[in-house]
Amino acid sequence: MEYRLLGGSGLKVPVLSFGTGTFGGGNEFFKAWGETDVAEARRLIDICFDHGVNLFDTADIYSYGLSEEILGAALEGKRDKALISTKATFSMGDGPNDKGSSRYHLTAALEASLRRLKTDYVDIYHLHGFDALTPIEETLNTLDKFVREGKVRYIACSNFSGWHLMKSLAVSDRYGWARYVAHQVYYSLVGREYEWELMPLGLDQKVGALIWSPLGWGRLTGKIRRGKPLPEGSRLHKASAEGPQMDDEYLYTVVDALDEVAAETGKTVPQVALNWLIQRPTVSSIIMGARNEEQLRQNLAAEGWNLTAEQVAKLNRASDQQPVYPYWHQRQFTERNPPPVPLTTPVAGV
Repeated sequence: MEYRLLGGSGLKVPVLSFGTGTFGGGNEFFKAWGETDVAEARRLIDICFDHGVNLFDTADIYSYGLSEEILGAALEGKRDKALISTKATFSMGDGPNDKGSSRYHLTAALEASLRRLKTDYVDIYHLHGFDALTPIEETLNTLDKFVREGKVRYIACSNFSGWHLMKSLAVSDRYGWARYVAHQVYYSLVGREYEWELMPLGLDQKVGALIWSPLGWGRLTGKIRRGKPLPEGSRLHKASAEGPQMDDEYLYTVVDALDEVAAETGKTVPQVALNWLIQRPTVSSIIMGARNEEQLRQNLAAEGWNLTAEQVAKLNRASDQQPVYPYWHQRQFTERNPPPVPLTTPVAGV
C-alpha cells in the first residue's frame, strides 16, 4: 500500500482508506448504504490491515452514532494499529445547540464520539460542514484546544467552499492555532468541480484531499451502462437520486471511456475510476466504501498500478465539462494562471 503525507502535516496515510458509513444501518436512509454489524466489521477491518489500510473514516451523524459504536467495538485491542477519522457539525438532536460548530456543540460532540469509539483521542477530526453562524475564531480556538489537550491529533474540514477554507486558514495563521491539514471532498470522474478552485487552493496551502464518494454516488460501479437500464427497485436508483444530478448522455460517455480503458488494462470499471483519482494532484487518500468482503477486495485492487498518460487523457476528455463562472473565464488565461490538471476543452477569448 502506498502511503502519502496528509497535506502539509507529517502524518502518513494510506492512499486507500476505509469508510464506515455502511456500518449500522440505523434508519432507512443509512440502510441504503449498508447494515454491517460488529462481526462483519471486524472481518472487513482485518482485511484492510492485511492490505496496509489503517485509516478508518466515520462521522457522528452516520446512523446517528451507531457507525462510531461499531467501529469502536471492532477495533478493540487494535486501536494502536489504526488511524480514526470522524466528524461533527450536523444535527444530532432536537435542541437548538445540537448542531453547528460552536464551542458548546463541538465539545459535546467530541466527548460523545470518544465514548462511542472507545478511545481517548481521534487522529483526524473534521468539521462536516461550514457553520456561518458561529464565528470562525470560536470554532478554530475550540479545535486548537482539542489538539493541545491531546484529544485530537489533526484537524480537517469537509464540504467547504474556497473562501470558507481560506478564511479559516488565515485565522489559524493569525493566532498560531492548529491548521486544517485536510479537506474531505466529493471528487470523481463524473464530479470534477473540486478541480476548479479547491484543488488549486489545496496545492497552494498544502491541504490534502480525502475523497468521498469516489465512484460518483454509485454511478461508476460498472452496473450503469448505455442501453442497460437498472432493474426497478435497484439500490442504485435511490443512491443516485440522493447525489448531484447529471445528464444521462454525459454519464454514458464517461462510462464508455471507462469500459475502453478497463478492457485495455484488464481491470474493472470501478478500479479504473479509483486509479484515475489516485493520480490526481492533492489527493492524500480515497475513502472507499464496501458493503461486503468481495466489494472491499475489488476496491483494494485499484492500487499498486497506474493508468498510462494516454488512458488518463482519454478519461479526462470524456469527463470534462465547462465550469461555471469565473472558472470558464480563467481558462483563457492559462499562460499566467495554469490549472493543476491539463485542460481538455478549448476556450474562446471573452
